[in-house]
Amino acid sequence: MSVSPRSLRRPHRASGAEGEGAPLSAREREVLERIVQRFIASAAPVGSKALAEDFELSSASLRNTMRALEDAGYLGHPHTSAGRVPTAQGYRTYVDQLMDVRGLSSREADLLRQSLRRRLGDLEAVARDSSRLLGRLAQLLGVVLTPRLSTGVLERLDIVALSTHRVLFVLAIRGGLARTVQAEVEIPVDSARLDRVVQRLNERLAGLTLGEIRQTGADRLQDLADADGTGVVRVVLREAPDLFREASPARRAAIAGAQHLVRQPEFSEPESVRGVVELAESEDVIVHLLEEPAVLEPGTPERAVVLIGREVGEAAYSVVTAPYRQGEARGAVAVIGPTRMDYPRAVALVEAVAGLLSDSPD
Repeated sequence: MSVSPRSLRRPHRASGAEGEGAPLSAREREVLERIVQRFIASAAPVGSKALAEDFELSSASLRNTMRALEDAGYLGHPHTSAGRVPTAQGYRTYVDQLMDVRGLSSREADLLRQSLRRRLGDLEAVARDSSRLLGRLAQLLGVVLTPRLSTGVLERLDIVALSTHRVLFVLAIRGGLARTVQAEVEIPVDSARLDRVVQRLNERLAGLTLGEIRQTGADRLQDLADADGTGVVRVVLREAPDLFREASPARRAAIAGAQHLVRQPEFSEPESVRGVVELAESEDVIVHLLEEPAVLEPGTPERAVVLIGREVGEAAYSVVTAPYRQGEARGAVAVIGPTRMDYPRAVALVEAVAGLLSDSPD
């Protein structure tokens, strides 16, 4: 998938997203769009005098429009300011109907390509690099979730002799994923006999998901183990819980950029900083969130899903995420930040990285 400038489009809206309010007039739509954009840029409530710079309207007319938007639930009115700020409903309408998503700059697109392709073949390393780069470019928390290996299809199992009593199992999983595990064997390794055993193992296991192999591998291989003079098949059965295991959430979720997130005005107080740190360390919570069906199966590959405030379960945060595919397995790319985030840029970033991580990038 290319990350060059693209035609304007909207992100996918997750099921369960907050509903829309009353239909807006053309003026109300434009005023709401400008207020959201100004508040994202400044983190300061937007008043009618500042907004008048964008319109050929009087401050009084703009105040009337802003009051109507507030009454309809699109804007809030902080007690300490005469200006307005977007509500979750206001952000939702902006994301779904008003914002334009453009491609990244050529420099950023090249940076992403070079960073990701340096580490192709090592998905965990790519995930770590990508999450750091996402966090830096978005100035938010960057997350890359590697796919569940249990849904990956075994393309081939290879066994490499490291010494007379030690072998390396190499699982090649469709889409470019891989896993390696070392193990001891009781019988000295004979290369010719080992090749025959590997061929038989692949005849039985190739084409199955790792989850299927974990569940049915013993039944599929028991007769081979009984007749195997190398002891390798018995080692496969013995090491199966580790060899065909699912990675833990801590290994699957690469999370980076907390130092960028704490610089946002919303997180300037010690209590809010503590919340950012806890979020960055909550791999289980983030993995669960990014594996919601609305996220991993939005209907369009690599298309972003935007969750705002309480749609995430936490009013202070928003999540912009997109799935990517490695064979039959799916992972996710995301940025997490305050509801006052630059949504068009976040969408462009996560879709670009998701496209590069999918197994057939341009």
